[in-house]
Amino acid sequence: MIRVDGRTLRCADVVAAATSEGPLRLDVSTAALRGAEHAWKLAEELSTRRVVYGRTTGVGANKDEPVSATESIEHGLRLLRSHAGGSGDAMPPGQVRGMMLIRLNQLLAGRSGISPTLITALADALRAGALPLVHRLGAIGTGDLAPLAETALALTGERPWLDARITPVAVQAGDALAFMSSNAATLAEATLAAMKLDMLTRASHAVAALTYIALDGNPEAYSTAVHEARPHAGQVACAAEMRRLLGMTGTPKPGRRIQDPFGLRAFPQVQGPALDAIHYLRDVLAIEINASTENPMISTVHQDAYHHAHFHTAYVASALDTARATVHQAAELSVARLGDLLEPEFTGLRPFLAAGPTGSSGLMILEYVAHDALTELRQAALPATLGTAVVSRGIEDHASFSTQAARAATAACASYQQVLACELVAAVRALRLRKADLVDLPARDVYDQAAAVLDPRVEDRPLTEDIQRAIGVLDTLAAI
Repeated sequence: MIRVDGRTLRCADVVAAATSEGPLRLDVSTAALRGAEHAWKLAEELSTRRVVYGRTTGVGANKDEPVSATESIEHGLRLLRSHAGGSGDAMPPGQVRGMMLIRLNQLLAGRSGISPTLITALADALRAGALPLVHRLGAIGTGDLAPLAETALALTGERPWLDARITPVAVQAGDALAFMSSNAATLAEATLAAMKLDMLTRASHAVAALTYIALDGNPEAYSTAVHEARPHAGQVACAAEMRRLLGMTGTPKPGRRIQDPFGLRAFPQVQGPALDAIHYLRDVLAIEINASTENPMISTVHQDAYHHAHFHTAYVASALDTARATVHQAAELSVARLGDLLEPEFTGLRPFLAAGPTGSSGLMILEYVAHDALTELRQAALPATLGTAVVSRGIEDHASFSTQAARAATAACASYQQVLACELVAAVRALRLRKADLVDLPARDVYDQAAAVLDPRVEDRPLTEDIQRAIGVLDTLAAI
């Protein structure tokens, strides 16, 4: 059951909705719906005595074009039809469900002035498992106008449903802009990516811990004394997690080397910024999915309408850019550790962790796969916020491109998991070849979970299935 009240929706609720199939169980707040109804009535009344953008006027550069009360409903339908011009591939079903849930929650915050009929219809669609056909392209970080217009027209019966359907409802005066004035589709993708990145960074601690054991790492790099001297939150958290996984209490025995390669030694310093960035991104998204972003905002407290720019998502775009950039640095260390695992000087094993006749290639190909994935991640890490756009005859003269930043975050997740999977396959192979006797520590649980799904054969063979299995177990490792 997901509680929807305009205030308390969680990122985890969005993920739960996106990963479910079919009808959602929703607990829609009656008080919130009543508050939204009050705002709707106020918006209707305000439109009779003052100019209200999108209700008594056109939109964008048409802001000064008047719309009469007798035309308001037809004007709203024209707005939806004209803006439902999305293109490209269909938006993934999980993102559509997440978008619908976020938009429902935002509308229940009670400042949109939208009719309760449309809010109820959106809730009914989620409960029925009805998904509209929504296209991927049509937003630049200043409102997901095209996908939300397509969704609204599905609610009215003018556009198709992909799964299930509901009884069509009529659009009331002022509903069109009130429904479209949100970045719910972008927020859905950003939330799914943020939670995936959070899982992958947690899994990366577990993978790095196995590599540490395979390479006989030096524990000094993770000591409490070291990280108290420069106490950045993410760095301290990473070091503490490594101590927990590796059972570092008191004074651990020295490692094989006085100083490890950076992949092990600088792990907290590089992983820390990624942990901090993802934490900040989640904080930003927690605000956004519960925020009133509609322009204009209808305030029942102040009995007025306010024109503003909450549709601009610079916070989201900047947080996504930072998260991707810092995750890329962490992925670079994973690839570096993979190289160390294939080097006899560090493991005492054969080159590339090979077994069998002389000249066997072992895991040589993993470096190529990992660097390929890392290069894709590097491209995904390029900042989206360096661009802008001027549209609507110059009246809208800046864009955050949070939509594109969210898409890049999705791509970053796909690449990062490939990198971590390659390191995991190599770490497990190294520990198997060493016949390591792991003591009863969390790292032992990590090894057992990974070894249970990875093929134990060490002769030269295709490794595609190994990589896929390693990807599949990362969420389990993240929870250990």
